[in-house]
Amino acid sequence: MSCMQTIADYGLRSIGIGERLLPKSDITLCQEFVLIGSGLIWNIYFGVMALLCGFVLANAIALAKASRHFLVRKPAEWFIFIFRGSPLFIQFFLAYEAFVLLPRGGIEIFGITTEVSWLSKAFAGALIVLFLNTAAYSAEIFYGALRSIPKGDLEAADAYGISGWNRFRRVQWPTMLRLAWPSYTNEAIFLFHATTLVFFSGFPAFQQQGDALYYASYFADKTFNPFIPYPIVGFYFILITLTLIAISGVINRRLNRHLPSNTRAKLKYRPQIIR
Repeated sequence: MSCMQTIADYGLRSIGIGERLLPKSDITLCQEFVLIGSGLIWNIYFGVMALLCGFVLANAIALAKASRHFLVRKPAEWFIFIFRGSPLFIQFFLAYEAFVLLPRGGIEIFGITTEVSWLSKAFAGALIVLFLNTAAYSAEIFYGALRSIPKGDLEAADAYGISGWNRFRRVQWPTMLRLAWPSYTNEAIFLFHATTLVFFSGFPAFQQQGDALYYASYFADKTFNPFIPYPIVGFYFILITLTLIAISGVINRRLNRHLPSNTRAKLKYRPQIIR
């Protein structure tokens, strides 16, 4: 079997497209690269979805923690403390056990029965855990940046008559993002690395459509050689990390475009005609 044929057969196997049977003998390096890369689709799904949803929730929690009202501030503080204080693997385990205990027939809400069995699947349950976990860590980052906004920026906003929501939207939020972005980039990288823990959690993969570590473990068991599939997983995650760094760098330059240190001097050509 050629490598191109392997890509056609197994390139999208992790999402149910292509050959269903996994190779059991005469496993080639191309098959390992292709199938592990196919499983990486799920890791990217977990990382991207948790990052996008967690970013929104983290902003809300950071604002809640900075609130002066006790009933708004305390729930945010406890949310951050619980998810930052407990191991992620334990969160996976407790969430799976809680979702499994839900009624199989569904939950009745306002006379309508809602199906909940899908919560015990990896694509949903594991995503919820990652989403809440990264929201807690990101909220603490954003809260620290919110407290670090220079007072001069806020005083300037007051001097121009900018207050309330407009001050937050035009002054506080952009400055908070600018200050928090380097640390938030690290959190994004850690989140993508944490997606490998889904394989070890209790959440089952749908019809053997597992992530990258699922296929790496399969090849390690079949070939009795873990020194090929697991470095392949590491190679793929290094590529993801480089991609995140590149995207984050573009966003960071965009956030800091107004600073003098980020403006490039225009090239001026002055021919020396008279000596």
